[in-house]
Amino acid sequence: MALETSAESPVPVRTVLQLVSGWIGKLGRVWVEGQIAECKKRGNTVFLTLRDPIAAVSAQVICTRQVFEVTNPQEGARVVIFVKPDFNATRGSFAFTALEIRAVGIGELLARLERLRRELAAEGLFSSERKRPLPFLPTVIGLVCGRESAAQRDVQENAERRWPAVRFRVEQTAVQGPYAAGEIIAALRRLDEDPEVDVIVIARGGGSLEDLLPFSDEALIRAVAACRTPVVSAIGHEQDTPLLDYVADLRASTPTDAAKRIVPDVAEQLALVTQLRDRARRSMRGWLDRELAWLDAVRSRPALADPVREIERQAEVVDALAQRARQCVAGRLARAEDDIAHTRARLLALSPAATLARGYAIVQQADSSVVRSAAAVSAGEQLSVRFAEDQLSVTVDDE
Repeated sequence: MALETSAESPVPVRTVLQLVSGWIGKLGRVWVEGQIAECKKRGNTVFLTLRDPIAAVSAQVICTRQVFEVTNPQEGARVVIFVKPDFNATRGSFAFTALEIRAVGIGELLARLERLRRELAAEGLFSSERKRPLPFLPTVIGLVCGRESAAQRDVQENAERRWPAVRFRVEQTAVQGPYAAGEIIAALRRLDEDPEVDVIVIARGGGSLEDLLPFSDEALIRAVAACRTPVVSAIGHEQDTPLLDYVADLRASTPTDAAKRIVPDVAEQLALVTQLRDRARRSMRGWLDRELAWLDAVRSRPALADPVREIERQAEVVDALAQRARQCVAGRLARAEDDIAHTRARLLALSPAATLARGYAIVQQADSSVVRSAAAVSAGEQLSVRFAEDQLSVTVDDE
């Protein structure tokens, strides 16, 4: 029940602390998991600082040497401790009293990491559709690494060797231990908020599974997934695969490999430019040669080589055709004239006028019928006698 207090009737500090101690004591004994951040031995008592695996929260653990030396864990080790929460009302301090300490084995760590990997994959954080391409030539490269670490030197030296003008913004953090994940997340956010940073590289050299645990921290994985800037993971060696490798936009096998993949090689690019320039020059030269050959072929044609000659040739053709036309017309006229002459001769030969011209005459009755015999006329009948040049009228006599 809550205490009924007021400014006029307060309760002593000891009363509140005793109540707090009582409430905490009701929690009973529990198993807790954490990472040993600090270990101090004083006589038969061991004082441990136990840090939460994810959050930046820690608590003090007190145990005897006998309990501690059963597993004898080192600083940075992941442990599971059976504790009894205690609140010292006299000093106003809280601590766990350890009754049993168990080291978290490699197999158990791997199993936990695998469960976490499946959970994050089911949320889509490792999906290939989320991967963003790296810029061809980043303006500024953000680098998260250990303080004065070999990984930092590998990334910077190899990147500057490939592209001397490359610029870095380095955030040095702890890369192992209980505070590594929190510091890396804070550095990642600072670099992601910098508009000049085009790509972020998280680099660390090789190490044991326990050393690389911060790079499988769930909070770090989610922070990388939320970044707007592409992130490159360059943790350990080829065989090391922390969960950061799955969520990063690009996984580099080593820090040196990361340097090779985030910036182009200036020598290779110059060679490529030279090669492309040579190809363009050859292509242009070939095209010009083909066009010049076509132009020479066109200019060598008779129509362009000697335009007047072509006109003269066409004029000759026209003259020849005109001559042929004249000859054809003259021939046709001559043949027509001959035909007319022949037809006229035949007409003259067949004409009665020609017969009359030879001394013959035609006797016709009044109805213009030709008298063919003397019996066909009668005495006193008026007849017409037609000669070649003229005619006359006669009367038939009886005799």
